[in-house]
Amino acid sequence: MRLPADNPVFCAVDTNSVEAADHLAHRLAGRVGGLKLGLEFFAAAGPDGIRRVATHGVPIFLDLKLHDIPNTVAGAVRAVVPLGPAFVTLHAAGGRAMMQAAAEAARSEAARLHRPRPRLLGVTVLTSLDDDDLRAMGRDEPVAQQVDRLAHLALDAGLDGLVCAATEIAHLRRRFGREPTLMVPGIRPAWSGADDQKRVTTPAEAMAAGADFLVIGRPITRATDPADAARRVREELVAN
Repeated sequence: MRLPADNPVFCAVDTNSVEAADHLAHRLAGRVGGLKLGLEFFAAAGPDGIRRVATHGVPIFLDLKLHDIPNTVAGAVRAVVPLGPAFVTLHAAGGRAMMQAAAEAARSEAARLHRPRPRLLGVTVLTSLDDDDLRAMGRDEPVAQQVDRLAHLALDAGLDGLVCAATEIAHLRRRFGREPTLMVPGIRPAWSGADDQKRVTTPAEAMAAGADFLVIGRPITRATDPADAARRVREELVAN
């Protein structure tokens, strides 16, 4: 499925209910650039749930954060290619061999099925983590250094881009240029709260810094009128 050229917003649909996701997809079709469906939804609804949401014609960002031995991750990527996701995520911490196997699986399975290949995005350091969290896990280097290390590994292994915090965009663009796709979560419009994200910014700020796509969840999904909230985000971006 082609990505919209004029709307970079992927709405994070964090639910395990197919009915809720389907209803939200119906309301947001044409209002957002796509929908992000994560592990909670996939564990509850599986491929059939993805197919149902996709019937509304919105690109799907399948945020599974795959992390296992190379053969297993390659098999998982092959299994989701028929669902037609625009993006699929992997943990860069899974290592070079794992990511190379995933990239090859995406290419070969998409070619076999004669359909577009999903873009594979490497997850470096989750946006809910900061330097203190990394130290608690025995990683003495700061978030920025860990992100840089894993970003280089992911792109060198053949992934299409990265999931990154807005605070990391400028550095990643300087380091790797315009080619990698940067998907940025932790985005909160000025009129919403930060929730549990520790590294956040506004949609306009993220795009100005060099983001390609933005992930916005609760400010849209918990709004009284999600379609209107999506419209407000879009207007904020157009105004800037």
